[in-house]
Amino acid sequence: MQVTVVGAGIGGLAVAVGLHRRGHQVTVLERSADLTAVGAGISLFANGLAALRVLGLADEVRALAAPHDPTLRTGQRQPSGRWLVQVPPGSTRDLAVVHRQDLQRVLLAALPAGVVRTGVEVTGVEHARGVVTDASGARTSADLVIGADGLRSAVRGSFARGASPRYAGYTAWRGVTDGPVDLLGTAGETWGRGERFGYVPLRDGRAYWFAVASLPAGTRFADEVAEVRRRFDHWHDPIPALVACTDPAAVLRHDIHDLDHRLPSFVQGRVALLGDAAHAMTPDVGQGGGQALEDAATLAVLCGGDLRAALAEYDRVRRPRTQTIARRARTVGRVAQLAWGPAAAVRDLLLRATPDAASARAAEALQRWDPPA
Repeated sequence: MQVTVVGAGIGGLAVAVGLHRRGHQVTVLERSADLTAVGAGISLFANGLAALRVLGLADEVRALAAPHDPTLRTGQRQPSGRWLVQVPPGSTRDLAVVHRQDLQRVLLAALPAGVVRTGVEVTGVEHARGVVTDASGARTSADLVIGADGLRSAVRGSFARGASPRYAGYTAWRGVTDGPVDLLGTAGETWGRGERFGYVPLRDGRAYWFAVASLPAGTRFADEVAEVRRRFDHWHDPIPALVACTDPAAVLRHDIHDLDHRLPSFVQGRVALLGDAAHAMTPDVGQGGGQALEDAATLAVLCGGDLRAALAEYDRVRRPRTQTIARRARTVGRVAQLAWGPAAAVRDLLLRATPDAASARAAEALQRWDPPA
C-alpha cells in the first residue's frame, strides 16, 4: 500500500516503522520545520514495550532505560515524605523510562532517508479517496491516511463528528536534571493539595521530573522555575535538589488537556486516527505514549490484507480500550489534584488503607495487552 502518515511524533513514527517493515510505501508529513523532539521523559510500561516488540524495536529502546533496581522504593507519598502507597519490589521490572529524544532517534533510524518530510502543514483530507492537501495546495494520494498529528489534529478536525481539546484544570512543568542526582533509593509521585511532584531515574544517573499545579488555563509566570521552587522547595528530599540541578532554560511548561468527548469512530473511509489525535488523555496513569504505540503496532499487524476489514477491526479493538483508559486517567487526575483539605485528607487515608498488592494488581491490569495475531 501507499500510506501517508500525518505527524512525526512517537505514534506517527512508530506506525511508519511498522508499516515500512511490512513492505508498505510510507510517507510521513510533519508540520514542524525540524524533528527536534519536544518533551523530557516518557514512561513505557509492559504494554508499550510489547508494542515496540511487535515493531522490532523493544531491545533497542529497553537499552536506553535505567536498569531495573529491585531495591528502588516507589509509590505515592505526602509532601512530608510519608508513604501513602508503596509498589511491591519487582512490579516496575517492565518499566522503561527514556528521554523522548532518544526514543525518537531509534524510530527515525529505522526509517529510510526521505520518508519523513518536514515543514508540511496538512489542511484537508478526503476520507473516501485518501487524498491529503497541504498548505501549499499540493495533494498527496494514498491507499491509507493515518492521522497521528496530536491533540489539535487537523485530520481529526476533518471528521464529521470531531472532538476538541479540553483543559483538565491543571498545568505541568517537566525537566531532566543536567547530571546525576541521588534519588535516595526512591521514585514515584508525591501528592499534596492541588499540587503533585513526580520523578524517576534515567539510565545515565540523571532524573526526569514533573511538577503539577491546579491553575486557571493560560496562567503564566515571569520566572517559571522560580514558581516551581516556591511551590515545592519545602517538600521532601530529593525534590528540591532535582529542580536545582536542572537548567531553567530546559524546563518545559504545558497546560494539560484531553478530548471533550469520545469519538464514535477512529476511522472514516481510508483514514484512521492514532494516538492523541484519536484519544488524547491526561498523563495521570502514564499511558499516553503506551497507547499510541499499541495503536501503531495494531495497525501495522492488521494492514496486511483487506483494508476496509483491517480498519474496522482496528476501530473495534482500539477504541474501547483507549477511551476507557482516558476516562480512568481523568478520574485519577481529579483525585490526585484535590485541593480542599478535608477531601485530600480522606483521599490520603484511603490510599494508606489500600493494600500495596492491590495497587500493584490494578497497575498490572492496565498494562495487560496482547498484540493482534
